[in-house]
Amino acid sequence: MRTSAVVATGLVLAAALLFGCGSTLAAEALPAEQAPAKKVERIVFSSDRSDAWRIWIMKADGSQMNQLTEGDPEESDVDPVFSPDGKSILLTSTRGGKGGVWRMQDDGTKLERICDGDQAEWSPDGKKIVFRRDEKILVRDLAGGQEKTISPKDWPHCSGPAWSPDGKTIAFACRWEAGNAIFIVAADGGTPTMVYDKQGACEPHWSPDGESIVYETESHICTVRADGTKNRLLTYYGGVQHYGRYSPDGKSVVFCQGPTERGPWELYVVPSGGGTPRKLTEGASDMHPDWK
Repeated sequence: MRTSAVVATGLVLAAALLFGCGSTLAAEALPAEQAPAKKVERIVFSSDRSDAWRIWIMKADGSQMNQLTEGDPEESDVDPVFSPDGKSILLTSTRGGKGGVWRMQDDGTKLERICDGDQAEWSPDGKKIVFRRDEKILVRDLAGGQEKTISPKDWPHCSGPAWSPDGKTIAFACRWEAGNAIFIVAADGGTPTMVYDKQGACEPHWSPDGESIVYETESHICTVRADGTKNRLLTYYGGVQHYGRYSPDGKSVVFCQGPTERGPWELYVVPSGGGTPRKLTEGASDMHPDWK
């Protein structure tokens, strides 16, 4: 369970409409100068490979790794999340001596503090964020700064909020003495519905189609339908696997793995239907991946 804290292509659809079935241009290739630029999938993550925890970015195959944030050795930057358009990144930082939600450009520039809290994620339209503060789940309007608590007032230890792709609901985890459970609540608040409550389930994240949720147990990554059915173990290897996130096409899941809960952590990718994982990083602790 974390203690701090992707979407598909429009160009492909546009090309299909313009050059698809019935078009006399379907067999004609675009001139090189007019061909649409190929989109590069990237993974943003937090790492201690520069000693202090900082935000890093790389291509989805693990290449071209670059550090995005720098700062005082006593400050940490973690929990990065791409905006829906991929141009901005939310993160949790202890800059200034107090944990807060921050925002920056995808090249690490224009770093600015938004509010107190952590574990923030964007709404699908990029106009709001959902985050944790004082173990409650809140939604904040980025333009006006208005906030609303959407987790029940008497619920303890809420964490890991994640906005559904259609913008209608938010998944989150809650911890009691008896264990953890994953819930779904309307984005404007209401009575939460339980999805799954076994094996310390927490850290939920939606599939791009909004039909499934990837989550973590005490030691492994699992998936479950949003209605609580078809719960399935995705990772079953030795060690500990945490922080699963779907790829933009929903066909893969990126996660971090360590020999114990103390790490060191490395990033891996596995088919979302199960299979052999592929290592992306090594030589440091790398956590909190997000794929765009």
